[in-house]
Amino acid sequence: ATPDVETFYRAQQGKYELLELPERITPRGLSPLPVVEIVDLKEELKAGNTSLFSHSLATNINDTLAKGEQIILFLNRRGTATFVQCRSCGFAIRCPRCTVALTYHSVEKKLICHRCRYSIPVPQSCPRCLSRRLKFLGVGTQRVEEEMKQLFSKVPLVRWDKDVVTKRRSYDELLANFRSGKANVLIGTQMIAKGLHLPEVTLAGVISADIGLNLPDFRAGERTFQLLCQVAGRAGRGLGAGKVIIQTYSPGHYAIQAASTHDYLAFYNQEIEYRHQFGYPPFSRLVRLLYGHTNSFLCQKEAERASRLLLAERDREGIPDLSLIGPVPAFISRIRGRYWWQLVVRGVDPAKFIARISLPKGWVIDVDPVGLV
Repeated sequence: ATPDVETFYRAQQGKYELLELPERITPRGLSPLPVVEIVDLKEELKAGNTSLFSHSLATNINDTLAKGEQIILFLNRRGTATFVQCRSCGFAIRCPRCTVALTYHSVEKKLICHRCRYSIPVPQSCPRCLSRRLKFLGVGTQRVEEEMKQLFSKVPLVRWDKDVVTKRRSYDELLANFRSGKANVLIGTQMIAKGLHLPEVTLAGVISADIGLNLPDFRAGERTFQLLCQVAGRAGRGLGAGKVIIQTYSPGHYAIQAASTHDYLAFYNQEIEYRHQFGYPPFSRLVRLLYGHTNSFLCQKEAERASRLLLAERDREGIPDLSLIGPVPAFISRIRGRYWWQLVVRGVDPAKFIARISLPKGWVIDVDPVGLV
């Protein structure tokens, strides 16, 4: 349904054989894909709605529950609040070992680092200025669960994310409970988006389609499109017709527009144009070089030294189509006490070029990286 852009490009070039499944098969026979509605969250805020659920989503949840059908609510971020910030001095509570904010988890009543699992109890006052004006900001699946319980207190629901599915087979029990009708609503991250056949689900709600859309990665739009299409594909797989509601602050984005019409070709044509314009795969190949060190200054100096070495070697060999992006700090520049800087080498065959370069211990070489963050 949503092949990678590079894969589809190779099929278009005749390097792969393209096999298409243009129709979806359900107990009703050939079944159309669900109707998708895009809700502009900016307009919801203008209308005074500060709930996680737009007016349209809340209405459709009510209607679906009244008919005894099931619902999936998707948000690709776990926890209750993304970060905790002091309203007096602006300080955000961060992990001392990683350059990320601690996420509030209401069930555990702790602030937890999603990178190294460092955790602390929720402080009563700001560690910097001692103010008690702490604000919980951002949204995660636990927050969605709490708001659902407030608005629909009698509706049984289950949450499926990494915090809940901790044991190897625990997802079996969770999924069995939902399929058997013991719960009417399933809330989860991308775990619920792929491959599940839930014939009683007729409504899929995307709480925020913007998570991941603006990451500094050339595949951000592609991943957003894929996830939205996969979530939409969970609705209407049984006897009842499906409906999908996508909430977003970017309703005009080409990835969201294409997902709303299940139009892979529309997405692909726009995406491949951008890839060609900026020289990203499939029109080039990438090698991501990561360097880690416990000393921030030495980490930066080694990344800069390697960059000069690579540029000098490129010029010596006369490879005009090879370019470097960076060096820059990694998207998360410190993890578990180690600082990370990155270089991206772009060209026709950067792996062959890198193989001739001698890099010291501490470098991680990722050929054809899946992501850049």
